[in-house]
Amino acid sequence: MLSPEIPTSPGDGGAGAPPLTVGVSLKMYFGHARTLEWARAVADVARTHPAVTGGLVDLFVVPTFPALVPVREALAGTRVHLGAQDLAWADEGAYTGEVSGRELREVGCDLVEVGHAERRRLFGEDDRVVADKVHAALRNGLTPLLCVGEETAPAGDAGEQGASTALAAVTGQLESALGAAASAGTVGPVLVAYEPVWAIGAPAPAPDAHIVGVLDGLRAWLDARPELGGSRVVYGGSAGPGLLTRGAGRIRGLFLGRFAHDPAAVAVILDEALALEGVAA
Repeated sequence: MLSPEIPTSPGDGGAGAPPLTVGVSLKMYFGHARTLEWARAVADVARTHPAVTGGLVDLFVVPTFPALVPVREALAGTRVHLGAQDLAWADEGAYTGEVSGRELREVGCDLVEVGHAERRRLFGEDDRVVADKVHAALRNGLTPLLCVGEETAPAGDAGEQGASTALAAVTGQLESALGAAASAGTVGPVLVAYEPVWAIGAPAPAPDAHIVGVLDGLRAWLDARPELGGSRVVYGGSAGPGLLTRGAGRIRGLFLGRFAHDPAAVAVILDEALALEGVAA
């Protein structure tokens, strides 16, 4: 799980709420040398930036499998958490090419991404596979970074109706994804990344009002389930600078992709978080 130093009380801002959560997945964009260069630069930012050192933002990075150990070493002495992009549903055995949650935990991962739309579309991962992987993460002490999102953009100016339709879709995905762990009695806190499939790789994120409406609904859904206490919700899907500010405290985290390939962009978002929380840089 995420380290004990991170508060786990759910909330959506204000006193007693958890910090903002900001993460970056590198997918398969970088080679090994560039990944390590990027990680060292982010580590330098994290060692000195008051949003991280002061506990206002929990920062995590998700590199490729071969980079996990050297990135962990690059992050030593920071409060940055390490995540993996995938895991096997089994803990050991004859599964060529797979990496278990047990090994990920052993090498220092705190969280692992599960259920991303690209895994579903490109590699045929269905609801059963996602549920088994969430279970594998939880039983190995890893926080599932559980990706959910509706396929189709709301038609026109759908407003609250569009957010309501999306919320029904993503809470159904959560119910399914948590099913195997719940049946085994190993359910626990998750980090939900709301990533509308239609916004992934788009020039801009989903409309602000749509994002806020779905995130509010997801937090309410999670808060109503004590067994998921400590869960958090972040937004992904072409997320970038400015979104936290426009969310006015109701967007409590971002899951970044290509907009964070420049480490300076990570610092910009941390600056934004400081301003949002009313702290001078």
